[in-house]
Amino acid sequence: MTAQDSATARTSIAVAEPSARTASARTTSPAPSPAAPAASPATAPAAAASRQGALLAGLGVVAFSLTFPATAWGLESFGPWSLVAVRSLLAGLIAGAFLLVGRVSLPERRHWAGLAVVAAGTVVGFPLLTTLALQTSTTSHAAVVVGLLPLTTAALSALRTGRRPSRAFWAAALAGAGVVVAFTVQQSGGALSTGDLYLFGALLICAAGYTEGGRLARVMPGWQVIGWALILTLPLAVLGSAVALAAEPVHLNAHGVLGVLWVAAGSQFFGLYVWYRGMAAIGVPRASQLQLAQPLLTLVWAVLLLGEHLSPAAPLAAAGVLVCIAVTQRAAA
Repeated sequence: MTAQDSATARTSIAVAEPSARTASARTTSPAPSPAAPAASPATAPAAAASRQGALLAGLGVVAFSLTFPATAWGLESFGPWSLVAVRSLLAGLIAGAFLLVGRVSLPERRHWAGLAVVAAGTVVGFPLLTTLALQTSTTSHAAVVVGLLPLTTAALSALRTGRRPSRAFWAAALAGAGVVVAFTVQQSGGALSTGDLYLFGALLICAAGYTEGGRLARVMPGWQVIGWALILTLPLAVLGSAVALAAEPVHLNAHGVLGVLWVAAGSQFFGLYVWYRGMAAIGVPRASQLQLAQPLLTLVWAVLLLGEHLSPAAPLAAAGVLVCIAVTQRAAA
């Protein structure tokens, strides 16, 4: 895989100079009608880039929506610490292979601090905290709590970059978060568990990783952002895998193998690759709002893959969240 390429199109317009012999012909030619305003050359490419960015970010959301069900499957074969370490190890090996094949040079020194934030948030912190939470929480419950991630990401992005989304954007984002909170309270009966505390911690650290990754994806391809973040944690993943696998029992089955393969290749590498590319194209605040659909997709997977019960409130929450997504995508961000 190579870095993203950009090309500039060159156009040349030849203008024929009228000769003296055709001067009289000009007098018989009809007067030119007023020309319609020409579209800006940058409008069409910008619109196409925005659509592509939204599509890529959407693919990332679909990949992420399968993370919790795949983690639940992975926990059938591995302990929580083993699962996190092995998924990081496998994802790091995949990233290293792509970086070697692409002959990608090392990032500049000024980018390593940001890559460390990405690694801490998306490679280590979020997978570990959510895996620990799923030991006591259902997939559907975890999904709706993590539905607050878009608002958390948008807020941290505004603080980090100094950009201020419009009031309409914030109103729709808060409304979407309100729908998610109301859904969560209705499902849990208003009681917060240890699993919820893990999930709220995961929200904060993952939002920081998303924000920094979106910023870095503007100066390097998205797959390199997550690739170098995975390489940065590879020594820790090797050590963690050796220790955790020796301490926790392993009972391999089809679900467990498929689960760990998906969270490593699908969620940890591919999902973050398209996600960061999408954020670089349409901006962190707007891309983050697409994740309002993630808990609802996860609820569907929880029913289809895990056999969990879907409450009657889920369709209402889905409708409210989708409306908020539509508003945030139209609002200036």
